[in-house]
Amino acid sequence: MTYTGDVQVGGPADVRELPALTISKLAVGPFDNNAYLLRCNKTGDGVLIDAAAEPDRLLELIGDRPISKIVTTHQHGDHWQALEQVAAATGAAVVAHPLDAAALPVPVDLEVGHGDGVTVGVVTLEVIHLRGHTPGSIALHHPGHLFTGDSLFPGGVGNTNKDPERFTQLFTDVSERVFDRLPDETWVYPGHGRDTTLGAERPSLPQWRERGW
Repeated sequence: MTYTGDVQVGGPADVRELPALTISKLAVGPFDNNAYLLRCNKTGDGVLIDAAAEPDRLLELIGDRPISKIVTTHQHGDHWQALEQVAAATGAAVVAHPLDAAALPVPVDLEVGHGDGVTVGVVTLEVIHLRGHTPGSIALHHPGHLFTGDSLFPGGVGNTNKDPERFTQLFTDVSERVFDRLPDETWVYPGHGRDTTLGAERPSLPQWRERGW
């Protein structure tokens, strides 16, 4: 089966096999959040991105193989409703940016900032700090693949509540730290809804800047 990233709450995960990682995308909860399980193909170690909701389904996705970390992309509650239960069941370290860590329901074991790495077995994911949706929003980058939380979606950057300063900050970070650095074929895995690519979104950057959201 070809990976599309089109998943529905209550439906199965969509799975993508890369040379170094296996990515499983699952839609959970009343806000149609995406949770991503990344597994190192060499070691079997796993990292869960956003324990958003439905802990039983997330634990079923994780299965019997361990995960070492749970990364929360930002502080909004719809992205961590299952964090406490999944962390307790797996013993995984909780990872977040320090500016959003205090809002999470459990202590953060590993605080990460821009340019840091999060390891999944022998694979290291690059942390990209994208300020604006929240102060501590982060994306995770594996060459050709970018997990953006609520900072970048098909059709625009994340919600900045019509605050011009926050929008400018997020648009600038997304432009400079993502679009200026990464190639068009980079696949974008957002915190809700369908996936996209940087190439599909790049022509719209001037329109996003002009409209201010």
